[in-house]
Order: sequence, then C-alpha cells, then structure tokens
Amino acid sequence: MSLTSADFSAIWLTLKLASLTTVILLLVGTPLALWLSRTQSWLRGPVGAIVALPLVLPPTVIGFYLLLALGPHGFVGQLTQSLGLGTLTFSFAGLVIGSVLYSMPFVVQPLQNAFSAIGTRPLEVAATLRAGPWDSFFSVILPLARPGFITAAILGFAHTVGEFGVVLMIGGNIPDKTRVVSVQIYDHVEAMEYAQAHWLAGVMLVFSFAVLLALYSRRSTKTGWS
Repeated sequence: MSLTSADFSAIWLTLKLASLTTVILLLVGTPLALWLSRTQSWLRGPVGAIVALPLVLPPTVIGFYLLLALGPHGFVGQLTQSLGLGTLTFSFAGLVIGSVLYSMPFVVQPLQNAFSAIGTRPLEVAATLRAGPWDSFFSVILPLARPGFITAAILGFAHTVGEFGVVLMIGGNIPDKTRVVSVQIYDHVEAMEYAQAHWLAGVMLVFSFAVLLALYSRRSTKTGWS
C-alpha cells in the first residue's frame, strides 16, 4: 500500500500553503522584528506579547476566534462581504491568514534576535558613509542577519506544515481546497485506515527530522561544535 491521489493532493496543498505563508511572514515579519529590536517605545512589550501568543495559546482557541472574525457576522467577514469577496472561512485564503498568525512568532523572534545581535555600531558606520535607510538595510542589516532569515524561513515553513487545530477550525476538511496533510492523517485514523496513516505520517516524520537536522547542523557549524 502507498500514498493515494488524495494524499498527494493534501501534500501539494500543504506545501503551497507553507510556501505562501513563509513568504508573507518574511515580508511582514521583517519590519516588525526590526522595530521590536530597535524601539524603546512602551508598545514593545504589548506588541511582543501579541506576536508570541501562538506559542502558549491552544491552536483551537486561535482558530475559534479567527472563525468568528472571518465568518459572516465577524468584522472581517462583513468587510469582505461588502467588497463582494464573500467570507474567508473554509477557503484557502482563510488558511493563509490563520497560518500567518499562528506561525508568526516562529519567524519574528529569530529575526528579532538576529537584528538585536547586530547592534548599532555597523549602522553608525554606515551612516558616516552617508548610507540611507534602504542602503543600510540591504548592505548592512540583511547580510549580517542572513542566518536569522534562514532560521526564520525554515521554522515558519515547518511549523505551517505541521498545523492542525487552526486549519481545521478555519478551513474545515474540503478535498483539494482546505484538506492539508495533518487533516488527511486525521481522516485516515478516524476511518481506521492505519496503513495509509502510517505512510503519510512517515512522510511527515522524515520531513520534520530533515528540517530540524538541517537547522541544528547549521547551528553546530556556526558555533564550531564538533
């Protein structure tokens, strides 16, 4: 017995969701992490706490409130309906929104740590050379924070792949539309199709191990461990 067409469809949808979520998180998370690493505002604490909420909140809690917000009676749902877009619940777009919010700390925190490690000295030197904000970012911050970007991208992608509670609450279980790998495994187990569940869970296990191995091997090389 091997993977079915439904399994491959779930894998493709999961990879598509994780890739798009990672790109969005890097675009949104970079300025947010940079601000958190530099600001002295009193808002730093509350904003940092909000970003980190998915680390401690059960996924079903996040999914429940997103379901209310994106539904027909929620403020986001009413806005999208007024724009003629319908509601975002039980759609791929809804999965993307939920995944971005749920995986945000796994991207923002590594970036924030990388930006904080740079310090102010390199930027001060760039300023003396008349480098503007954009020049400083692309010529100084981006190269120095590259390891942080790689770590953030890997963690954000891997965490999105492993989602279950949030995607199930927002997207439900619609084949070829919202049924991702984690939900497909749940379906196999619920139907007592343990052999199929083993195949798909094994793929996820190998993928997760490979991601973590790449991440920790990189850290070991960087720190000079043997």
